[in-house]
Amino acid sequence: MNIQAILNDEIKKAMIAAGAGSEVEALVRQSNKIQFGDYQANGIMGAAKKLGINPREFAQTVLDHLSIDDIAEKLEIAGPGFINIFLKNEWISKHANQANISRTLGVNAAQNDTVVVDYSSPNVAKEMHVGHLRSTIIGDSVVRTLEFLGNTVIRANHVGDWGTQFGMLIAYLEKVQNDDVKDLDLSDLEAFYRAAKHAYDSDEAFAKKSRNYVVKLQSGDEYCLTMWRKLVDITMAQCQHTYDRLNVTLTRDDTMGESLYNPMLPSIVQTLKDKGLAVEDDGAVVVFLDEFTNKAGDPMGVIIQKKDGGYLYTTTDIAAAAYRYHTLHADRVILFTDARQTLHAQQAWLITRKAGFVPDEFVMEHFTFGMMLGKDGKPFKTRTGGTVKLADLLDEAIERATTLIEQKKSRS
Repeated sequence: MNIQAILNDEIKKAMIAAGAGSEVEALVRQSNKIQFGDYQANGIMGAAKKLGINPREFAQTVLDHLSIDDIAEKLEIAGPGFINIFLKNEWISKHANQANISRTLGVNAAQNDTVVVDYSSPNVAKEMHVGHLRSTIIGDSVVRTLEFLGNTVIRANHVGDWGTQFGMLIAYLEKVQNDDVKDLDLSDLEAFYRAAKHAYDSDEAFAKKSRNYVVKLQSGDEYCLTMWRKLVDITMAQCQHTYDRLNVTLTRDDTMGESLYNPMLPSIVQTLKDKGLAVEDDGAVVVFLDEFTNKAGDPMGVIIQKKDGGYLYTTTDIAAAAYRYHTLHADRVILFTDARQTLHAQQAWLITRKAGFVPDEFVMEHFTFGMMLGKDGKPFKTRTGGTVKLADLLDEAIERATTLIEQKKSRS
């Protein structure tokens, strides 16, 4: 739909009806300033000069013959005879939704795949930082595009809600005798995280208890699960607030944390053993990949179960791939992470295919972006503090934008 062409045709008809010749041109252009409306007809003066009449009088005659009430909210004569056109928001919205944009843009809007898009992926007990903008915004943009093209898109917020850090947090909360975390905000939880990490690194007894709590959590211990749920709820409530501020389409229903796949992990490991892909090595269960070698040229070992029975991210990601194919019935998976995850994703997905957890036609695509570094040139780390919180960045952006708007208003 070409709004300018529509307006040009209608005003030209009105000009002819008002007495101008058939060669007349309305010369409709977009307005340069908002106070002059959305569009402006500039051909009135030239036509009036040929007719030998006052341009403003001719403009009024044109308006008397013009019938675009369904399009225009307001029409006004300005200056020596310009016609300013203010469009109706409802008309713009209606025609934008009905427009065959796919034909205009030359894209094929007839795709019908089921696509899982894995993006954003914050960590529980940590507030989203500036680095999360990349995966979140890129992922949501791709999601909207895929849906526009006709695909069924499943948003997968692969939240880091499982692992060693929860053993540390639960053990530290127990240590300080603070079992009720519902009133804590995320900044408090981040302080807890850093304190727990320090205790983990400096106190072997605490570290051992933390590791035991991880295994208990993965085994379904009710005390550990209760504490874990509180941490998840606090985190995701804060994340949702940030998503809403960014107009990102993720919701709590799209959360597919690492914990979702925990029931699948024992069978994943057993299947890999049964197929001869995984072997026990120094108490751990390891998959050796000929496609990846270490510095000595030997096949690289990928641990899928630790000595203490705990599982790793690789195991979880294998289960996630299988879940997305068999349970979500996806045709394709798209993953967005920074470049540091490249080797990990390659290994996890290679094991997934070797074991036959997904067929060859199941498409798994990993798209990466660069790292966001601190002033020291190193990636942000929550445990050391100093990370720019995304909420703070948004607050400052709003504050600066508001100041600029107020300054422009005062000068206009």
